[in-house]
Amino acid sequence: MDYNRNFIISIVLLVVLGIGYAVAGQTKDVAPVPANAIIWESVDIPSRDTFRGPTTEGITPALDKVKLIGRQSGGNNLKYRVEDANGREWVVKIADESQAEIAANRLLWAIGYRTEVDQIVPRINIEGIGNFKNARFEARAKEITRGDRWSWANNSFTGTKEFDGLRLMMAFVNNWDLKDDNNAIITEGGKTYLIVSDMGSSFGKLAKSNTSRSGRSVNKAEHFADANFIKSVNNGVLELDYRGGGADHLKGISLENARWLVGLLSQLSDKQISDAFRAANHSNEDVNLYTTALKNRIAALSNAVAANVATTN
Repeated sequence: MDYNRNFIISIVLLVVLGIGYAVAGQTKDVAPVPANAIIWESVDIPSRDTFRGPTTEGITPALDKVKLIGRQSGGNNLKYRVEDANGREWVVKIADESQAEIAANRLLWAIGYRTEVDQIVPRINIEGIGNFKNARFEARAKEITRGDRWSWANNSFTGTKEFDGLRLMMAFVNNWDLKDDNNAIITEGGKTYLIVSDMGSSFGKLAKSNTSRSGRSVNKAEHFADANFIKSVNNGVLELDYRGGGADHLKGISLENARWLVGLLSQLSDKQISDAFRAANHSNEDVNLYTTALKNRIAALSNAVAANVATTN
């Protein structure tokens, strides 16, 4: 009897451990970064059209007729895969975070980071599904090959100004969902890029703590405008007032690398910042709130860098 009981307990433990290892394996299912991968490219920032964003490259949805292919798996929000009138496929997200994702991508793209090719469609009828507002169309272009995920914690760009700039941009837009599942390796035109594929958890309020979901919001101009950005500067390292999933990924950003990002962000005009939110179909009131908040964040980052220079000279 005791033997049977112990045998059953052993089997249960093995099953539980097996499930634990499987789950752990899923969270670590990322690919090594290819040796030729690109995380940032130098661009003419003042000339970037942030209203059109990456769609200036010629990939835009033909909305005369949008045909449903099926539900798109992955993530927490309602998504569909559709085909447009030109036969191009898109992943359509129906969620509050659709607008936030468009604006965040426009800003990243404007300063040289590769992003998804996407667009907000203010109103759309998807055949067989219904009518929707502010639907995010994200291209699944034949010209772009989608690969595996890459890791925030383990990649060959760690310590570089380009990687620290990307990390700092996550805090800049209050993206509180930094997980490897939201990253992607893509190839286009013979070049391989590391991108943050899902930026939807942006432009709202951060959580009350790193271990809590309480208090978080997305796509709320008034919440974002009231949020803090920089906490302090210690020993040449920027400490951010950041509370969200993946907070450890934003630790240890050097002021030297933050200074590099300031140089990029300072080239953005007020119109470019505003156009990123107009592209997301925000109201004029929200566009103004977001624009002022981001200008304040650029100024705060610039002041933090300048203050450190003054104290070290």
